[in-house]
Amino acid sequence: MRENVSFKLNDKSISLTVDSERMLLWVLRSDLGLTGTKYGCGEGLCGACTVLVDKRAVRSCRIAVRDVKAKEVLTIEGLAKNGKLHPIQEAFVKADALQCGFCTPGMILDAYSLLSENPQPTLAEIIQNMDYNLCRCGAHTRIIQAIQSAANEMKGVEQR
Repeated sequence: MRENVSFKLNDKSISLTVDSERMLLWVLRSDLGLTGTKYGCGEGLCGACTVLVDKRAVRSCRIAVRDVKAKEVLTIEGLAKNGKLHPIQEAFVKADALQCGFCTPGMILDAYSLLSENPQPTLAEIIQNMDYNLCRCGAHTRIIQAIQSAANEMKGVEQR
């Protein structure tokens, strides 16, 4: 059913008339042109479609656009501010944790969610949190190093 859905997307208020049962992933990619959010498995198991909804990581292939009504959605495109990469993005670059880059946006947003809730996670907590993100290139070790590095860099810095 088509209806008006309003929410905040990457710090900007938007309002769309769309099929409210459509998955958020397809609204972001097809209707809004935000292609950083990737289609991976379509089952919410790989993490490629991860976005933040009210600062919590969610799989956009499994959430209808109606479920983000009046909420804040952050995609990878909205993480950098004023042309400056977020410390997590910088850490991924420095650690060379992005090989092909397909899974990277979801990894970064899952890491952001983790560090927002737990600014100094243990290695085991990082691994557990990132366990549902698949990287077919095998950069997992560098991804974990990047998250540890970002946690240290962000120590005492308030998350946006």
